[in-house]
Amino acid sequence: QVQLKESGGGSVQPGGSLRLSCVASGNIFNLNVMAWHRQSPGKRREMVAIITTDGQANYEDSVKGRFVISRDNAKNAIYLQMNGLKSEDTGVYYCAADRGPPYPYLDSWGQGTQVTVSS
Repeated sequence: QVQLKESGGGSVQPGGSLRLSCVASGNIFNLNVMAWHRQSPGKRREMVAIITTDGQANYEDSVKGRFVISRDNAKNAIYLQMNGLKSEDTGVYYCAADRGPPYPYLDSWGQGTQVTVSS
């Protein structure tokens, strides 16, 4: 079992910034990729950013150039620096982790942290 705990959400005006954190605990010895997903009101959950153990990152098109995902393997943590926030970034942000075989891909999830972008 892997436990993931997100923090750093909140309310911010358009154009503002937030930094989300996710710390993993438990059986974390074989963690592979970790990712941030979000679920906006009325929409399906979508992946926002994903990062490998060696720091290679990919982003959903709408956040490219505004969000930066990073990882600290020593702290078993990932972060999401969100700049230039827009109202459409509003949603619950979830941290996910992949434990590798034999477990299903990205089968560990946190409880989520709310991000609200509003004037």
